[in-house]
Amino acid sequence: MAVGCASAPQASPPPAPTTTTTTATRPAYPTSDPYVGQPLIDHVQWTTTRQGKRLMIFPTEAGRKDQFPSAVDRAWAEVVRLAPGADTPGMFDQFRCHWNWARAVAPDKPSWNLEPWRPAVGYDATVQAFCNPGGPEE
Repeated sequence: MAVGCASAPQASPPPAPTTTTTTATRPAYPTSDPYVGQPLIDHVQWTTTRQGKRLMIFPTEAGRKDQFPSAVDRAWAEVVRLAPGADTPGMFDQFRCHWNWARAVAPDKPSWNLEPWRPAVGYDATVQAFCNPGGPEE
């Protein structure tokens, strides 16, 4: 009888570890302002309503389209240069609200109307009041 020479079974090597990579896709934000150097505000006009003074702000086409994060500050600087009396926290909150929201909701609205008699309630409360804290637009 022949006796075979068999070796003991050997354990197979462990499987190589699996590596999984997840990549999140973020919206592309502009890295430079395509409207830099262009005016964002065409003109402003003070008027009076039954409720009090109103500053009508007429944005340029660039002012309606510029999405660069710092553009709101450039635009506000233009407003204040044209109407120095507008430089109050409540007026800036109304302006930011129009810049961030009204442009999307009513992109063809001829003017953004800010009223110094409206209470300064902070940006979030101004947005909750549809940019008009203290009552609807007249």
